Amino acid sequence: MHHEIRFNAFLAHSSVHQMPGLWRHPQDESLQHKTMAYWQKLARILERGKFDAIFLADAIGVNDVHGGSLDTAVRHGLRLPRHDPWAVVPVMAAVTQHLGFGVTGTLSYEEPYLFARKLSTLDHLTSGRLAWNIVTGYLESGAKAVGRAAMDAHDLRYDIADEFMEVVYKFWEGCWEDGALLTDRASGVFADPSKVHRIVHEGTYFNLEGIHMVDPSPQRTPVLYQAGASGRGRRFAGTHAECVFLIGQTQAALSEVVSGIRAQAEQAGRDPSDLSFLMSAIIIVDETEAKARARMAQYHEYLDLNALLGLISGTSGVDLSKYDLDSPYPDTRRDASAHTLVEANTRIRDGRVPTIREVVQRSAFGRGPVMVGSASQVADQLQTWVESTGITGFNLIYAVMPADYEAIADLLVPELQKRGVFKRDYRPGTLREKLQAVSQPLLPASHPAARHRVPGHA
Repeated sequence: MHHEIRFNAFLAHSSVHQMPGLWRHPQDESLQHKTMAYWQKLARILERGKFDAIFLADAIGVNDVHGGSLDTAVRHGLRLPRHDPWAVVPVMAAVTQHLGFGVTGTLSYEEPYLFARKLSTLDHLTSGRLAWNIVTGYLESGAKAVGRAAMDAHDLRYDIADEFMEVVYKFWEGCWEDGALLTDRASGVFADPSKVHRIVHEGTYFNLEGIHMVDPSPQRTPVLYQAGASGRGRRFAGTHAECVFLIGQTQAALSEVVSGIRAQAEQAGRDPSDLSFLMSAIIIVDETEAKARARMAQYHEYLDLNALLGLISGTSGVDLSKYDLDSPYPDTRRDASAHTLVEANTRIRDGRVPTIREVVQRSAFGRGPVMVGSASQVADQLQTWVESTGITGFNLIYAVMPADYEAIADLLVPELQKRGVFKRDYRPGTLREKLQAVSQPLLPASHPAARHRVPGHA
């Protein structure tokens, strides 16, 4: 059976995302990320290539772990400056009709009431093309910057996240009934007060009351993306996520994670087939294998290994400046998230712990498989991954912006379409309808959000 392969483009509102140093490449345009033209050009390329969505990574705070200072991050532009990712959604929506927008929102630093309003506003403006990638944050510097003494412990962050979800579901699903908004010019009645319900929430971490400030958006709750790889993160994904991001490991390991999260969803009373899975990958595709390999070799010349050390220190919480590059990668994990972020590249192989240098080199091109070759060679690899692991598609990391996405849209997508494994056109409707092949834009009745719906609401 041929599965339809799905693509997301994975980047940040910054000049450096996964591959430090490549902003210097003569073809790279990522220094333009602070302009509207940059985002609109990218959005048009992705829609031409029938990508489901652009996925914007984000993290609150800066990488200040390496050398115990900000020097490495500032000197190499390690995701700094990093602008607000939500702001570019309407900019891209204005020049596209179908492309979805998955944006990372760090709920540890958001107020549920205001956050719910922001997302409903954007879901309206995009005609229901919004998705939220739910994260709890991992940078200590972010906690300090918003005035906290320290970051909450890993599993506690997820406990708070579960309750945060309950609160925003109440606002999105349980406040305004369908048909509450009348805007009846003849009678002068704008909305029916009996169909707008005050939300009162008394919980462990949140105590609040109020009504949602925005009338129901096309999807009510935006499409929910999540990237939790720890045990607690997987349980959270099984409960809430519609689309789960995974870091590429071996095909066998990935397959196990996919079936594990589906089992968690079933335990939560959901239909496991409601979940889709996207694995991060890098695709360098060209007209011939030789051209693709030459391009990859050229990319390697621009990669900045010192900057990469800073990036890995930041994501893992381990200051790698204290160790010799040829010593074994240190097993000093701050918490479970630190482990999962570098797990794919620090795994013991042949009974030997890799050295820091090896981990840096393996991490050089993102976290996940790197596929280099002609369109047919890459298409073969993509199909193998999908068929052997149960994933739905790929979260594609660029090396050079936007040239890599252009090559995927113009060379690889037509090859996949020819094989009958990639859509020739978008489905109508909201992002949820396009992704799930369903005819209604709301979350299914088995999703925990549906428990907060009021009578009279479908």
